[in-house]
Amino acid sequence: MIFDEGVRWEMLKPAEFLERRAVKPVVYLPMGLCEPHGHIAPFGLDTIEADWLCDQAARRFGGIVAPTMAYHIHEAGYHGPWLEEVMGTVNPLLAALPPHLLLETLLYQFRAFRNAGFRAVVVVSGHHGSQKDLRMVADAFADKFPIQHFVRTDPELVAGQFTGDHAGRYELSQLLAIRPDLVDMTRAARVDTDPLGRFAQNPDVTMATAEEGAAILGASLVAIGNAVSAFTFNDDEFSHICFDAIEPLAAELNARKKHWATLNVA
Repeated sequence: MIFDEGVRWEMLKPAEFLERRAVKPVVYLPMGLCEPHGHIAPFGLDTIEADWLCDQAARRFGGIVAPTMAYHIHEAGYHGPWLEEVMGTVNPLLAALPPHLLLETLLYQFRAFRNAGFRAVVVVSGHHGSQKDLRMVADAFADKFPIQHFVRTDPELVAGQFTGDHAGRYELSQLLAIRPDLVDMTRAARVDTDPLGRFAQNPDVTMATAEEGAAILGASLVAIGNAVSAFTFNDDEFSHICFDAIEPLAAELNARKKHWATLNVA
């Protein structure tokens, strides 16, 4: 992934950071995961898509892109049975975190964003399935420490226009539009001969096209742009939030574990 250095928090100097924040106090958080995407695509497909969308959104609509959260929830809840279905006994080579760790990290990320002077947060996750819990965290934080937010997985951005999938036509079309050099369609047939088997590859992956990917990405950016344009900003001063102030909120969220979507199979 080639980052847009002019919008990335980790690559900005103080003067440029403050200038961009003053114009549009919005921060974008890309979220992804390393997980199997068949024989034809890299493990980090979800992260690559989220990074691209956030970089493009910041460049077009203003704001700053936070350092990527490249670890995500897997193996828990419905992800467990799904993983067995698409992988069998093959090692999926995952880089996953348990729900409590990821969700608590996101909570502290919101703290960092508010302390840094942002008035709104856009979270774009290229990994689907945990969105209810991500929004639960955002809502809980904002109830205690008001901040505007828009939290979506990439298929949600284009709901009603395109149908999301895993390592199939939908995902690979986007990657073909962003990083065609990372896709090798000649390996699609390996599901029948390779010891890794299916490796979570979707049967319709060969139908993917860069043209369809560009359309999906364009529609996604429209949705993000609409969300950013709906934010309102004022000059109210935010008081600094210490770590200790977050601990009770984290405890409250943990007490509601039985309701977490990421811990329920249904």
